[in-house]
Amino acid sequence: MRMKDKVCLITGGASGIGEATARLFAREGSQIAVMDVDVVGGRRLVEELTANGYPALFLEGDVSEELSARHAVDNTLSHFGRIDVLFNNAGVSAIGDVVECPPEDWDRVMRVNLRGVYLMSHYVVPVMRNQGGGIIINMSSTIAVIGLVSRAAYAASKGAVLGLTRSMAADHSRENIRVAAVLPGTVYTPFVEGYLRSHFADHMDEAKDNLKKRQLNNELMSAEDVAQSVLFLASDEARFALGTALIIDGGVSTAKVFE
Repeated sequence: MRMKDKVCLITGGASGIGEATARLFAREGSQIAVMDVDVVGGRRLVEELTANGYPALFLEGDVSEELSARHAVDNTLSHFGRIDVLFNNAGVSAIGDVVECPPEDWDRVMRVNLRGVYLMSHYVVPVMRNQGGGIIINMSSTIAVIGLVSRAAYAASKGAVLGLTRSMAADHSRENIRVAAVLPGTVYTPFVEGYLRSHFADHMDEAKDNLKKRQLNNELMSAEDVAQSVLFLASDEARFALGTALIIDGGVSTAKVFE
């Protein structure tokens, strides 16, 4: 019960890594607020959690919209009385290099992935400051440090999130607010599976095997694998993880295997 009685607000919590984290945190004793634009998925998750005796709240909202961010924080505070952990997980991607990526796709990625982290933190930090502390975990990516072909917008946004994380840690550590980032590699989420189905429908298995070959252990991470790392960062065991960039990528950024 590493999260016993802690209130955790998770953005993008209706599916993938956010959903896995919500389930894990609930089992570890946390009270969960799930924020997402996916109303059906978010409500289904919260109904399941509450049916199993876990305190949970669904918040419909877009992290890139200031009013949504403010309302999500206010409603979580009104419902649970405090916010101990903010997991800035919501994110989107776009395909293409700087020439191929349309300006509207670039702007959307930056709004959700970067502005969303800023807005949620903008409204949560004063809450944590007033209650005597808290923990903020930002979702970055291994791509922030190694780059990836045809992911210019995504890489730029996640690199900015990493820089923002370190700046936030420097700004707020004296207020007992600990800020860190998690940097996963390729995670086999519904989003990734959908991408493979839409682009490699005729050879899904081959495409999936190619993704596996990026990792030194020749495996793809699950959302649950990432959730375990988020749990560590959110727990008291990581009390010295200030501004930390926790890379969990199966060795992609460590070495390249040549066959």
